[in-house]
Amino acid sequence: MSATRPRTRTDRRRGVLIAGIAVGAVLLIVAVVAVVIAVLPKPAAAGPAPGTTLLVAADTAAAAASDSGSAAAREAAAYLAAQPTAVWLTPEEFGVGEVGPAVTALADEARQQSAILTLVVYGLPERDCGQYSAGGLPPADYPVWTTEIGEALRAASDVHAIVVLEPDSLALAPECGNVDERTAQLRAAIEDLQADGVWVYLDAGHSNWLPVDQMADLLRQAGVQDARGFATNVSNYYDSDAEIDYAHRLADALGGSHAVIDTSRNGAGSDGQWCNPPKRLVGDVGGTFGDDVVDVNLWIKPPGESDGECNGGPAAGQWWPQSAIELTRASLE
Repeated sequence: MSATRPRTRTDRRRGVLIAGIAVGAVLLIVAVVAVVIAVLPKPAAAGPAPGTTLLVAADTAAAAASDSGSAAAREAAAYLAAQPTAVWLTPEEFGVGEVGPAVTALADEARQQSAILTLVVYGLPERDCGQYSAGGLPPADYPVWTTEIGEALRAASDVHAIVVLEPDSLALAPECGNVDERTAQLRAAIEDLQADGVWVYLDAGHSNWLPVDQMADLLRQAGVQDARGFATNVSNYYDSDAEIDYAHRLADALGGSHAVIDTSRNGAGSDGQWCNPPKRLVGDVGGTFGDDVVDVNLWIKPPGESDGECNGGPAAGQWWPQSAIELTRASLE
């Protein structure tokens, strides 16, 4: 039977050395992994989805109108004020120096509601080609304005936001003869608005406007590949099935993209008119549906606000009680 050899001082030193090497190797691996994680791009946040909570802003035309007018007008306005609806940022209401604080205040509201903030950026120079929603900023001021919006969104990094960028701008560009100018402005705006948890959607008209291939080409020129995707049916009335089909065909033409659909006033579909058509209805409330292409439906155009001075309506964007009553007649039965 052999005796166990007693450990010598040399053995103990060797053991300490081996243990030290092992600890050093582990620390080196941890450091390398940390460096790799730091230099890798952060994965994009998953987009909005059905069932997510969307902001119900307090300071809206519908909320203001719920305290005046006939009983029917008050009831319609109160119903609409309670629905999650996008807030439109226009330079006429929130100019340079004002739009940043406005976004910060809206982000605070969204934070209190644990909700996604939904914004429409609508301030391009020569907006709407001089039609009912004419206006916008001087060319030199537009990037200042969009940068201010982006800075406010980045400062509210804990709040996710959907941004619908410049309704009608791309679909109108061929008619207005300013495709190169428009696409350059939109590419720059996308860059200005980028932030973690901010999903930018370029406006893509609707299913009965430009052909899919033409719209896809305009979206590429405007930098849709750097945005979350595109928005359809903004301020229009086409039914959801038509817009879902259009979104899928457009996404295929782009080689993959995501969409949001405006369902604020498409409950009765379209009669072919875009400006205050009669006998329309509100559609599915925002956050109701989506699929692998359509992230979610939204109320983007606030129901009850006029499209313009047509079919008896007031100026574009003004509250029109009769429209609110008509749009909600089925919902309030």
